[in-house]
Amino acid sequence: MTVNERNGITRTQAEQAVRTLIQWAGDDPAREGLLDTPARVARAWEDFCIGYQQNADEMLQTTFAETENYHDIILLKDIRFESHCEHHLVPIIGHAHIAYVPQQSVVGISKLARVVDCYAKRLQLQERMTMQIAQAIMRHLKPLGVAVAINSDHHCMNIRGVYKPESDMFTLHSEGCFQEPTRRQEFLRLIGY
Repeated sequence: MTVNERNGITRTQAEQAVRTLIQWAGDDPAREGLLDTPARVARAWEDFCIGYQQNADEMLQTTFAETENYHDIILLKDIRFESHCEHHLVPIIGHAHIAYVPQQSVVGISKLARVVDCYAKRLQLQERMTMQIAQAIMRHLKPLGVAVAINSDHHCMNIRGVYKPESDMFTLHSEGCFQEPTRRQEFLRLIGY
């Protein structure tokens, strides 16, 4: 595969698809203002979908065991992300909140943010993304528990369809000790829900 090829599709083919879409929408892809749009869109989608080129498991490999036996909640909240709805290819913009209770080791907090982006930078469903983040953390850190909550705006609902721009979707996935009602309530309180 060449640098300009992804999954058997060349950059030229991707740009032609954008030209076709512009023409289908009713405009002229040869118009001055649109001449460079196919290349720009292809580059943008490389950024939007970089998560397919990343591996959350690798991001979580470096852990730290020197925690002085810390066994309480570690919470990183308000991790902003941008994703795209797999049904309409329009933005999902929101915040992820991750909590875990370490058992043997911890991970650098920037790694948690990177894991969010790894899954967000794919065509997504919020429900699946919430579970993917939690399961990756559970798999690699083997904590006593993990909870991931996501709240976001779905442009597939805000700017088309039912046109409900004030709506906000919330998902929660918990494992281990965060399945206990008291611990789950503590997590929700800490993130403001």
